[in-house]
Amino acid sequence: MSKRDYYEVLSVSKTASAEEIKKSYRKVAMQYHPDRNPGDKAAEEKFKEAAEAYEVLSDTDKRAQYDRFGHAGLSGAGRGGFGGGMNMDDIFSQFGDVFGDDIFGSFFGGGRSRGGGQRARGVRGSNLRVKLKLTYEEIAKGVTKNIKVKKYTSCDTCSGSGAKDKGSVQTCRTCQGSGQVRRVQNTFLGQMQTVTTCSDCNGEGTTITAKCSNCKGSGRVYGEETITIDVPAGVQDGMQLSVGGRGNAGERGGASGDLIVLIEEESHADLQREGLNVVYDLHISFTDAVFGTNAEVPTIDGRAKIKIPQGTQSGKIFRLKGKGFPNVHSSYEKGDQLIHVSVWTPQNLSDEEKDTLEKLAESPNMKPQPEKTEKGFFDKIKDLFN
Repeated sequence: MSKRDYYEVLSVSKTASAEEIKKSYRKVAMQYHPDRNPGDKAAEEKFKEAAEAYEVLSDTDKRAQYDRFGHAGLSGAGRGGFGGGMNMDDIFSQFGDVFGDDIFGSFFGGGRSRGGGQRARGVRGSNLRVKLKLTYEEIAKGVTKNIKVKKYTSCDTCSGSGAKDKGSVQTCRTCQGSGQVRRVQNTFLGQMQTVTTCSDCNGEGTTITAKCSNCKGSGRVYGEETITIDVPAGVQDGMQLSVGGRGNAGERGGASGDLIVLIEEESHADLQREGLNVVYDLHISFTDAVFGTNAEVPTIDGRAKIKIPQGTQSGKIFRLKGKGFPNVHSSYEKGDQLIHVSVWTPQNLSDEEKDTLEKLAESPNMKPQPEKTEKGFFDKIKDLFN
């Protein structure tokens, strides 16, 4: 099933400000919150869908990529956003500040732990950015790349907990594992309850009595990881692919950041890209233009033969249908290869050649006689981009 437009999900316009997007997300998430809709799977999916939309539209870089390329600009290997596997803990852990702890605590079941299970722990890892160079051939067909990334990974010794062993993790005595401290104050309006993040455990609900010797309690170590990236066909230079959860590992079991992959096109020896089309400059001799010839030209996926009819003028553009790049948004649309013909004018002539050409210059057939139906330079440029 195709994804809905993120702006539609949050009921905002494409020109909405960050504050408007945040306000709308809060409204939608409150409407479909699992505690308000117990046992309603459809509401839970809408809750996740709203979080996925907000995760993109609240990030300046991701929003720019989405505005330019749509969902395809955010696709990549692994899960991309919440829709690809992020659970409720991840949503509450990353976006709890949008609502405020008082909303979750006071309106939704008091001491309910986030996501229906244990309270989300740790600090979310940061995003990573890498550049990925691709050839024209790889872009045209799509490619799977394995890249090595230096990053923080989860500590194998403590499985990311940061603790020496299971016995070294204890429930916080101050908040009793909720990660929140509730206070009731008497006012002239009656009792008022406030909920704040527990300062002893920083909202994690647990404390570590003995740290892991390998990661020194952070739950992560710096190393190298090989990541597989599935690049869709038709990507363009400057496009970013978001690979969810493959950035830096979070601290003490926190969710991992994302890996942002910046696409760079390697220049081709013979071809140039113009949108979905590829352009090739074909130089032919004066005699080939007069008598016509057969020429072999390079394409993205090999070579192709074309026929140059007699009397071909310099500036003529031939089109090879479907020999360009596919549209990253639609597998049914594909560009063409445009072959721009330039008649090569000889620069060094012998005396005999000069005499021959001077005699031919007197012939009426050598005088320029453009047909009225022949397109001018600017019309040809329009055809090039259409």
